[in-house]
Amino acid sequence: MLLKTQFTVPKEIINIALNNLPNINGKFTLNRPLGDFFYDPWEIKENFKNTVWETILNSLPFSFGEARIIILNSKTAYVAHSDIDDRYHLNIQGENSFLLDVDNCIMHKTECDGIWYEMNAGKLHSAVNLSGMERIQLVVRKLLNRNNLIDPQHIKVIALKSLDENNRYIFDQITSKWLNQANKEGKINNFKYINENEVTLNIEKDSLQEFKNNVPSIFEVIES
Repeated sequence: MLLKTQFTVPKEIINIALNNLPNINGKFTLNRPLGDFFYDPWEIKENFKNTVWETILNSLPFSFGEARIIILNSKTAYVAHSDIDDRYHLNIQGENSFLLDVDNCIMHKTECDGIWYEMNAGKLHSAVNLSGMERIQLVVRKLLNRNNLIDPQHIKVIALKSLDENNRYIFDQITSKWLNQANKEGKINNFKYINENEVTLNIEKDSLQEFKNNVPSIFEVIES
């Protein structure tokens, strides 16, 4: 689930970044979209240009999506989930903190080693901080593939009841896992997150039933 890349950041640069953290609580985005949220590159916000954060992001020599500083407080964890888009992770600070591959019951220790890691976010995963300090990660979204579909079907998925964040949790437990793999296999395109209760996308018609089999009963799939 978590693989080392060849991309690195010198530890002295990370230390400078640690001393120049924005005033945040939880999550903070360093860049802004230039077009589609999931498919088009993002650019760094004006107030972070020519800073240590731009230096760090430039160590990834390709286009990418949203880049967030994410803080996990001491003695806390995230709800297990999956994501449609894979991620790159750089540890800014962490001690006895772990990324959890829930599907395979594997713990990956996250340390400040200056290495960018590529994460398969299609697996059910979580993170836990067992230390007395904050776990600080820079997490960067990989752009989704613009797949050319042979026989596309436009669909929307809507919640039958408005359950707000609970809908997102249920969707990410099951459907996001399938969508992550389908993106890599060229089965979907033009995925759009509308709100907590609705997403739309194009899908190969011969994959539609398989997709429906991976949509929880609290959602409805509408073909259009």
